[in-house]
Amino acid sequence: MLARESEAVTQRLDDEHYPAYSIGRAAEMVGATPGFLRSLDEAKLLDPQRSGGGHRRYSRHELRLAARVRELLDRGTALDAACRIVVLEDQLDEARRTIADQREG
Repeated sequence: MLARESEAVTQRLDDEHYPAYSIGRAAEMVGATPGFLRSLDEAKLLDPQRSGGGHRRYSRHELRLAARVRELLDRGTALDAACRIVVLEDQLDEARRTIADQREG
């Protein structure tokens, strides 16, 4: 039984979409404020899962998106444009992964 529990924990740690980070920790990791992350939620860029108590929980994937938006904002890009750029970049990356997987299979 312990081996299965350990395997489940390892899978969650490897899953870039697992909502492992609270809003405070996520903001710290991105170098922003919790308000910045909430603004990305309102802009519909991020859709964090909620804990049993209703608190936002962010994944590594969402943190990468937020960090990229932060970088674009620091360069003077408007929030709506930065979000759109990041969405398109993310879609392009996913398409490239899909094509690579199909070539291998």
